Amino acid sequence: MAKRRVMLTFTPETSTEPIIYSIGQQFNIVTNICGADAPEGWGWIVVELEGEDKDIEDGIAWVISKGVRVDLIGDEAVGI
Repeated sequence: MAKRRVMLTFTPETSTEPIIYSIGQQFNIVTNICGADAPEGWGWIVVELEGEDKDIEDGIAWVISKGVRVDLIGDEAVGI
């Protein structure tokens, strides 16, 4: 199993969708929210994704397709 930590940045248009829930259900990824802030519709969430590499990559691509910005935190898998 791989782990990857990412920051998801939401706009008011994307903040109403259940992105974290959906990525876990659709791509068999375990999610762990590490931090978040969401003032007035805009916001960010730092989330650790755990699963198979392909599932994580597919999940990240899906999140991007939904209009959410995704930034990788660190270059390697998180070993915490």
